[in-house]
Amino acid sequence: MSETITGSEALLRSLLKENVDTVFGYPGGTIMPLYDAIYDHQKDLNHILTRHEQGAIHAAEGYARATGRPGVIIVTSGPGASNLVTGIADAYMDSTPLVIIAGQVSTRVLGSDAFQETDFIDMTNPLTKWGIQVRYAEEIPGIIARAFYIANSGRPGPVVIDLPRDVQVGKMEWKGYEHCNFIRTYEGRPKIEKKTIEEAAGLINAAEKPLILAGRGVEVSGAEDLVKELAEKAEIPVASTLLGLSVLPSDHKLNKGMVGMHGNIGANIATNKADVILGVGLRFDDRVTGDVKAYAPDAKIIHIDIDASEIGRTIKPDLSVHADASDAIKAILPLIKEARHPEWLKLFKKYDEIETRKVKNPVLNPPDGSLMRMAEVVKKTSDLAGKNAILVTDVGQNQMISVRYFQFFSHRSVITSGGLGTMGFGIPAAIGAKIGCQDRTVCLFCGDGGFQMTMQELGTIMQYGVNVKIVILNNNFLGNVRQWQQLFFNRRYSQTPMLNPDFKTIADAYGIEAEDVMTREELQGALHRMMKSNKAYILNVNIDPYEMVFPMVAPGRPIDEIMLDEKEMLDVD
Repeated sequence: MSETITGSEALLRSLLKENVDTVFGYPGGTIMPLYDAIYDHQKDLNHILTRHEQGAIHAAEGYARATGRPGVIIVTSGPGASNLVTGIADAYMDSTPLVIIAGQVSTRVLGSDAFQETDFIDMTNPLTKWGIQVRYAEEIPGIIARAFYIANSGRPGPVVIDLPRDVQVGKMEWKGYEHCNFIRTYEGRPKIEKKTIEEAAGLINAAEKPLILAGRGVEVSGAEDLVKELAEKAEIPVASTLLGLSVLPSDHKLNKGMVGMHGNIGANIATNKADVILGVGLRFDDRVTGDVKAYAPDAKIIHIDIDASEIGRTIKPDLSVHADASDAIKAILPLIKEARHPEWLKLFKKYDEIETRKVKNPVLNPPDGSLMRMAEVVKKTSDLAGKNAILVTDVGQNQMISVRYFQFFSHRSVITSGGLGTMGFGIPAAIGAKIGCQDRTVCLFCGDGGFQMTMQELGTIMQYGVNVKIVILNNNFLGNVRQWQQLFFNRRYSQTPMLNPDFKTIADAYGIEAEDVMTREELQGALHRMMKSNKAYILNVNIDPYEMVFPMVAPGRPIDEIMLDEKEMLDVD
């Protein structure tokens, strides 16, 4: 039997039918009817009140990335909605599923520049998979169903629902809820072409120096174990993009680390020596390829991606496979012959030894009396965090160092802003990740700059008791920009030195345990206390202000033209 309810009630019932248990948001004028309805659903819907709308959307991103389920955000119109734009762009570039519900002025005053009116759909159209303004309450269940299907199918991403105030209070007949599993004009899962799969398998079987490049798409499709099976069957080394780093356990013998600007030496060198590259679920971003004209000159490139627009955008593949990663690898696996490539793997051993001697050892074992290095802080934290930990990072040197020296042993273990590189992402994303995965330790590394961009979200940690472990790698600089100024702008440190507040005092104000760690001798004890605590904890760690992240490929240079430090280039034979 049908039941007469408001549009707000219909929306909340629809969310519950989609198994939504957590939403992130911030109330305001035009969204107040929906928030009034939330009051009656507090037992079955956990609303997290962040301190800023940007915090809400980054927290929803962290939740989505950790759980694989769409993050849901509810905000008001005008500035409430526009404050989400950075997070929407971030989610779009990193394939993060979000359902964004924004209030809007009543339909009768639309277009009149009413108080807090913005054209949110047109504002975000280039950054979303789909956006719609609801005009009638009875449309709500169908729109919510479609929104979740679009956000979480195909290449995941954000969708926007613009919800006028009069639609929220309007009456409708509730006739139940139907999930959406098909849209005629939208292809969520492309069909695999048998001939293409056979060609891909043939190239892999004939390869003497094969390499798998794994991106975020492997994680999105749940293809981690399939990639591992393929790699082991044909003994193919696997290198990952920034967002694909937890595809294989860090200690797996075929895991060769990260490719790109600050990637591992062996992985980058192998890219330009491989004869076949199987790229799975990555965009071949400029930070991964370096100079595209000099990229993988000897390789036949197979590109598997669910987003056809990404195939050939940067690197023209020899064979394109428009498919979900798990579907494609499942189809390829039976056609792959067992193989071994001992000579090819020797190359990685050679360059891993160079990297250990020239880069890792100096930063992990600095001389007594020297200032602390970021790498040693990250490594010691990782050793104590356990094998099920989730790494969350902000953006900058802290990001590149932490993904290099933190160890990953479980799927969905690295959450960072990749494509957009959003400073301020870290704190709220860590909150969302911990709320989504209560049973996992969440470790956040951020710089003093990124920490201050969203440090108001310490209030969210305080209110909800979110047990996140935060390490501020504090060098009193905008470190990544400072590194580039040192290397490429004649050490002209324009607007990168930072005068910082007392972070421990700020943490104390929010009731969060915190310590200042000024020396190497204090570090291990502080890390033990942080990990032992069952509450949020902040360590403000004083690090070498002039430390740099190496190895490094200078922007626009070939991927095998690698700087080992400020003065020494890798000798490639």
